[in-house]
Amino acid sequence: MPTPAPDRPTLRHRLEDAATAAIIGTVRLLPYRRRLAAMSWFFRRILGPLALNRRVRENLALVFPDLPETEVAAICTGVADNFGRSFIELHSGPEFARFAATLPIGGPGLAALDQAHAQGQPVVLVSAHFGNYDAWRAGLAARGFRVGGLYMPMTNPLANRRYVDTIESIAAPLFPRGSEGMTDMLRFLRSGGMLGLLGDHYMARGDLLPFLGKPAWTATSAAKMALKYKALLVPLYATRNADGITFTIDVEAPIPHTDALTMTQALNDSTSARVRAHPGQWFWLHRRWKNTEAG
Repeated sequence: MPTPAPDRPTLRHRLEDAATAAIIGTVRLLPYRRRLAAMSWFFRRILGPLALNRRVRENLALVFPDLPETEVAAICTGVADNFGRSFIELHSGPEFARFAATLPIGGPGLAALDQAHAQGQPVVLVSAHFGNYDAWRAGLAARGFRVGGLYMPMTNPLANRRYVDTIESIAAPLFPRGSEGMTDMLRFLRSGGMLGLLGDHYMARGDLLPFLGKPAWTATSAAKMALKYKALLVPLYATRNADGITFTIDVEAPIPHTDALTMTQALNDSTSARVRAHPGQWFWLHRRWKNTEAG
């Protein structure tokens, strides 16, 4: 069972957590669809212009320098909309999980997941901060798959406790990043579990591989685990539909086992294609391409 961040809460932690809990509690008084629309409005109209759009624009200028201003503005709006909706979906916990469990799952890799589950073969599922990755976690868990995940504990122990509780209510088990969590995570994978990871983070100790046409430090750990434990390596995504409520959950075909760099590049190419098709659904707020000059 994942444990909260170990630090004792400070006064600042308590104030921040109280403010966040008050916002979440107030919005959750609304019916499910209305609370998603309310958070979309807040993130698009308030938080986006104040705190989000600048980083989105910086990353877009790096990757798509010739993009017209109208498209840049539309992507900023899309990022804020998806962020706001995903935020309150996450904090709707069991209600979101019940809803996501009703969504259809498709794609050329679904049959491979069914077969791996039946045979007890390990699977490494790799997605991105795209659409809402908790939607496919919930959908696969409802299908009867054992879906585990790795998460980064928050620095605020109070916020971390609430965060862990709500993501565990969507699908479990979860493993905190760190030596203890890694040991449990590998044991789960070796037992035939399906381990979900997000592969679009900046990774200082990774390899410099193209992502959206630009070199980016990328973790190769998912591919290395797949090779070591003879696990399937499967990209998958939950793309938010035009209604803002439902998702299309698509499981791509497993990536052939070759070598870690080739397989990781295939993951980067998979995510890049999704981002190009739906740029407003990717989390452009990460500093994905930092420190590439030194490389």
